[in-house]
Amino acid sequence: MIEALIFDKDGTLFDFRLSWGGWTRELLAELGDGDGLLATVLGYDGLHNDFAPDSPVIAMTTPEIADILLPHLPGLSFAELLDTMNRLAGDAPMVPAVNLPAVLGALRARGLKLGLATNDTEVPARRHLDGAGVLGLFDFVAGCDSGFGGKPAPGQLLAFVRACGLTPARVAMVGDSLHDLDAGRAAGMKTVAVLTGIATRADLEARADVVLGDISELEAWIDGLVAV
Repeated sequence: MIEALIFDKDGTLFDFRLSWGGWTRELLAELGDGDGLLATVLGYDGLHNDFAPDSPVIAMTTPEIADILLPHLPGLSFAELLDTMNRLAGDAPMVPAVNLPAVLGALRARGLKLGLATNDTEVPARRHLDGAGVLGLFDFVAGCDSGFGGKPAPGQLLAFVRACGLTPARVAMVGDSLHDLDAGRAAGMKTVAVLTGIATRADLEARADVVLGDISELEAWIDGLVAV
C-alpha cells in the first residue's frame, strides 16, 4: 500500500531542540540580541533550550522567519539577514532523532522511494543529510527555495510524486508539525506524525492517520497496513 515516504527534516529526521536550539543561540548572538527581544520574537527560551509551540522556527520557511526578524534589525538588509541565517544553518550541528543510516537504509531496502520536503533552504538541507550519511538514500530533496513553495502548501510533495512517477495515495508524508500533516493531506497522501519535534500527540492526532514515537516505527506501521 505504501510505495514511498516523504519526510520533513527538522523534528522528524533530526531532534528539533538539540539541533535548532544551537542554531537559534548562534543566530541571536550574531545579531546582538542583548535585550532578548529577538529571542521573544522567535519564541525561544535560551535558559531551557526550548521553543514555544507557536515559534516561527518550528514550521516557517527561512525567508518567513527573516521577515519577522527584519523589522527589529535596523540597518540590516533582508538579503544580509537571509545569508546569515543560511550560513549558520549549514553549519548547525544536527542531532539525528534515530540511527538514520540504519532506519532509512532499511526502508530503502524494502524498495521504497524516499523524499525530503523542508521549510529550510535546500543547500543547508543537503548538507545536513550528507553530514548524517544519508543524502544518497534520497530520491528527491526540496527546500523552500527549490521552486515548489513551502509547507503547508503541497507543492514540494507533488513535485516528489511527479519526479518519481508515484501515486499520491500510496505515499506517506512523515512529519512532526501540523504544517507537515496539512501538506500531506492537501497532496492526497497518508499522514504520519512523529513525536521528535515540539508538538504533542494531542496537537497532532486529529490530522494524522497515525502518530508514532519516531521514524524507527515506520516499518511496523507499513507491515500493519499490508496485513490489513
